[in-house]
Amino acid sequence: MKILYSCLSKSWGGMEMVTITGIKQLLKRNISVEFLCAEESRLHIEANNLGIIIHPIKSSGYFNLISMLKISRIIKKENFSLIHTHASKDLWYLVPALNIIKSKIPLVLTKHVGSYIIKKDFLHKKIYNRVTKAIAISNVIKDNLLKTCPLNSDKVFLIHNGIDLNIFNLKNANRNKVRTELKIGENELLIGMLARFTPGKGHEEFLHAADELNKIYNNLKFIVVGEASRGELEYENKIKNLAGSLNLSNIIFTGFRSDIPDVLAAMDIFVFPSHAEAFGIALIEAMALGVPSVCSNSDGVLDIALDKQTSLLFENKNYSDLKEKLMLLIENKDLRLKLGANSIKRIADNFNLEILTDKTILLYEHLIKESNE
Repeated sequence: MKILYSCLSKSWGGMEMVTITGIKQLLKRNISVEFLCAEESRLHIEANNLGIIIHPIKSSGYFNLISMLKISRIIKKENFSLIHTHASKDLWYLVPALNIIKSKIPLVLTKHVGSYIIKKDFLHKKIYNRVTKAIAISNVIKDNLLKTCPLNSDKVFLIHNGIDLNIFNLKNANRNKVRTELKIGENELLIGMLARFTPGKGHEEFLHAADELNKIYNNLKFIVVGEASRGELEYENKIKNLAGSLNLSNIIFTGFRSDIPDVLAAMDIFVFPSHAEAFGIALIEAMALGVPSVCSNSDGVLDIALDKQTSLLFENKNYSDLKEKLMLLIENKDLRLKLGANSIKRIADNFNLEILTDKTILLYEHLIKESNE
């Protein structure tokens, strides 16, 4: 089995990180994988640093004949068994490239982000007709795929994203390291969120809830982990200016951190206030470490968090409701412990990366066998 992975995104967020994780998982199982990526993108840099075999190309817009010809030559030369793309825009390069060389190998699309555009016109039907199977990372994405794309239900599979439970594990995380570094006292509660700086992640609600909570409690610290994605520095500055205007002297912006398990383990409460998240990798990472969470009651979050069992759900975009749910956890340590313990079990049972990778490989094997018959 020889797989060509594809993600021509120039950003760096959940979709891109999942793509790299998927390649690493296949390589760990001694499956040959090569990676088609955008030239000089963050994915190009990360994959190169990991020693992954890469095929960087120029990928501006939806049509680049030179890049399509280059991809067709790569596919023909390397004799791949299957192509798996993690970005639907890549189909506009991959499908013409496959048609050029008349290749019949399976083409799998994982859909990470929903779309509001109906793609059922003639051109989209031609493109999506070449997709062998589409993987949706959550039920909301599965519904969105069927609603917006020319795909029959028998072509769409639900396979959630997963995490490595050897990494996101309380036994291997160091709670005290980050708390000592950030000077968090023993009697202080650390409430945090982890997300890149981009509109819709809920930074505003988090800051306004923090402002309200500071009027009630004097033992809280808040932490915002993450950095601006490509072209979104202005939004990051806007959020930091908002924190300044609210006089949030007890909030820490950490920027990028490579020690995410330790950072999450340091938190007493995790907040996931995203307005319309397709899934929520940061949420399952926090839950795997037993951190009780307060989450918006929307979209992909509902595949992960169970209200009053693993988490408390608040009304989407409503920072007053977020504050109320946080108060319940601040004032009830037993509830925090209960939600944390339930979270660990839920992630182990449903979002173990090893099990979900095995499920994906079984799909590959089935599709490759079918294509050779």
